[in-house]
Amino acid sequence: MFGILTVILFLPVVMAIPTFLLGKKRERLAKILGIGTTAVVFGISLIIVALFQYGNPGFQLTDTGEWASTFGLNYVVGIDGISLPLLILASLLCLLAAAGSRDMISSKLPEYYALFLIFETGIIGVFTSLNLILFYVFWEIVLIPMFFFIGIWGGPRRKYASLKFLIFTYAGSAIMLFGFVALYAWTGSQGTPSFDYATILTRSANIAMPFQVAASLATFVGFAVKLPIFPLHTWLPDAHVEAPAPVSVLLAGLLLKMGGYGLIRYNLLLFPAADKLLWPVFTAIGLITMVYGASVAFVAQDMKRMIALTSVNHMGYVLLGTFTLGSIGTSAAVFQMFAHGLAVGMLFLMSGYIHEHTGTRNINELNGLRGKMPTTTLLLILGSMAAMAVPGFANFISEYQVIQGALSLNYLFVLAILAPALTVGYFLWMLRRVVMTPAAGPKNEIQRHSLLILTAFLVPLLVFGIYPLPLLGNAIKPTVDHLLTVLFPGGK
Repeated sequence: MFGILTVILFLPVVMAIPTFLLGKKRERLAKILGIGTTAVVFGISLIIVALFQYGNPGFQLTDTGEWASTFGLNYVVGIDGISLPLLILASLLCLLAAAGSRDMISSKLPEYYALFLIFETGIIGVFTSLNLILFYVFWEIVLIPMFFFIGIWGGPRRKYASLKFLIFTYAGSAIMLFGFVALYAWTGSQGTPSFDYATILTRSANIAMPFQVAASLATFVGFAVKLPIFPLHTWLPDAHVEAPAPVSVLLAGLLLKMGGYGLIRYNLLLFPAADKLLWPVFTAIGLITMVYGASVAFVAQDMKRMIALTSVNHMGYVLLGTFTLGSIGTSAAVFQMFAHGLAVGMLFLMSGYIHEHTGTRNINELNGLRGKMPTTTLLLILGSMAAMAVPGFANFISEYQVIQGALSLNYLFVLAILAPALTVGYFLWMLRRVVMTPAAGPKNEIQRHSLLILTAFLVPLLVFGIYPLPLLGNAIKPTVDHLLTVLFPGGK
């Protein structure tokens, strides 16, 4: 008997069929079924939040089933303190992006919402799979709707952007799969070969160092492309600029988190000996990515491109925090993914509303926006404050603790302080041109339901910014502490 995780996983893809078929007869039904299904999925995620045993570091609510056991393939899903925040994030952002699509997507609605629901199944599968091939299947499923989102509903250069996205991400996935298959082959030398995560995790300490380094580098490349890190990030700004704003919410808020989650769940936890050897390289790349992403955002004139480059900056925190190999840094990396997904999702959706109502995303052409869209401008300021990691928002806690964890490792990481300073600089540069200029009319505010959608992004950012204990202290940290203690019993 399958449980609640299987229900939340497969409900969207099952509902994609009637959404498409009924939507073909009446487009309004596609919109209703699409948004309604994401709302039900979010409701189920809240039930999971209530059922989760906080403080328990192990996997919970697990479902298992036979698939192709002869080849090591099994259906195994579960959640722990690392995957719970990302499951909540996925269900919430899918709901808000689907609701935001109501105003911004006007063509081929049956196809759009059916693909949207397939994407939701894929992203939930990535965050809950506990078999390496099952994880890979859902990983690839996510890429297919995203390719069509950009290629069909995107801007003037959508074909170029979607093809570049596909080439980069599939190349990274192929290298990642090579690492997974190598792990499967190795488990055969230790007993029954298996792709099951729990089996490999219990045997990981016995993996020979050369093998660990090779497999670690292979999986790192696959996850780093998706994160993305410098210099593998060039697909990201093009994809964001061409993608519709609700799709950018999914792209930055969830797709990038696949890379961060993979780094923690697989690259960090399955190769402890390689981590001790390679952490200086990985943390240095994270630091470079932080500073580089913040620096190039200064020269962006398109608001969406600027926000996209901030994602490169903020995902550098995830890489740096993960490979500090300590509780503070790794826990903060998970919390950073949660906080960043909400902040950047709000900013991307808002950029779409601003473009719809002003006809431009060029920062220099948005002078006096507070006269045209006063409430939206206020939300833009609050969203920017969250992205700048102003105290009171969850982003402040995650970024502060990543830097704290890095400094506890080596004082050379004081250079990491440059990243938040640059982040504040380019957001103030944008706000100075858009907000701090004389108000200009006529007033053309977005609708009330759109304002409510944008406000919904802010609520968890403020709640967990003021009181992070339920998520950071009671869910994330116990799991991270337990895993790091098991993997590094003598310390890092």
